[in-house]
Amino acid sequence: MSNIFARFVKDESGATAIEYGLIAALIALAIMVGAGAVGNSIGEKFNDIASELN
Repeated sequence: MSNIFARFVKDESGATAIEYGLIAALIALAIMVGAGAVGNSIGEKFNDIASELN
């Protein structure tokens, strides 16, 4: 029984999966924030062009 518990304590594959998950979440968050900022900037440019045409 103690052998199974010792093997469970030494197993780090779950921690690695959690780390990869956190990295993926941070990358996704950065992409969403960046895409939102670019979208707002492009929207403002189109509004400026539309107002100049009118």
